Amino acid sequence: MLTLPHVSAESLVTPQRVAVALTIIGTLLGAVLLRWVLHRAIRRAVNSALARAARHQSQTPRRASRVLAQASGLDETRRTQRAATMGAVLASTSTFVIFAMALLTVMATLGLQLAPLLASAGVAGVALGFGAQSLVKDFLSGIFMILEDQYGVGDVIDTGEAIGTVQDVTLRVTTLRDASGVVWYIRNGEIVRIGNRSQGWSTALVDIPVGYHESLDTVLPLISEALHGLDEAEEWSTRLLEEPVVAGVESMANGVVTVRITAKCAPNEDFPVSREIRARVKAALDGAGISAPHVMPPYGNGSSASQG
Repeated sequence: MLTLPHVSAESLVTPQRVAVALTIIGTLLGAVLLRWVLHRAIRRAVNSALARAARHQSQTPRRASRVLAQASGLDETRRTQRAATMGAVLASTSTFVIFAMALLTVMATLGLQLAPLLASAGVAGVALGFGAQSLVKDFLSGIFMILEDQYGVGDVIDTGEAIGTVQDVTLRVTTLRDASGVVWYIRNGEIVRIGNRSQGWSTALVDIPVGYHESLDTVLPLISEALHGLDEAEEWSTRLLEEPVVAGVESMANGVVTVRITAKCAPNEDFPVSREIRARVKAALDGAGISAPHVMPPYGNGSSASQG
């Protein structure tokens, strides 16, 4: 007569253990599936935002509006950078939250007591929050700066601590290079105010001195004619938003009449535009025989004062 080996009850696979195993597997598979769905939705939202912005820019009719759109952070590079950064932040955040919830669910399924663990984690989180509050502040500030498009790579900004061109923007640190070539690493949480010189437009103010005896009826039309069509020139069409305007006489002092010229420019283009305006006006005045004004010296002169 055959005898079967003795099998203990503990070695048997009970339906309860099978249910637990299936629950854990289902939880992990559900977490992976949910992560895939959310990441796909985030990518589609980012691509849709980029497509809408591209259509909006292509439908902008006026040259000045297109230049301002580029300066305001609506160009392709800035849109791509901002969308990619926010997409990465959302993707990493969703991944952390999903797998944290999946881990807690698996632990609860295995019968582990979560209350003491959560209490310990809460205490540790509070302690870590106090110790790393500056880091959290930097990250939150970086997220809002990128989301609101306060500045981006290539912008010239004034942070209060330094003025320079943005080299890199991360969630924690903004990197600037100033006019002297010095690289500044500024924590986002320490930036209280930001002056962006690359958004919107800039204004070139040029003052042209002419002699007091010169006729303004001759000088003003001459300057206007010299600057006519400057905004349509190939070299300056993307720098000037409008044709420069001769505002008129700004001041009169010491035998000098100062004529002011204003020009609405693309961001950070006011200095090269000002130099071009001065060069063209000087050439026009020289061609008309209008020389530089004679500046009246102060009372007395150096020779008489030394003799006295």
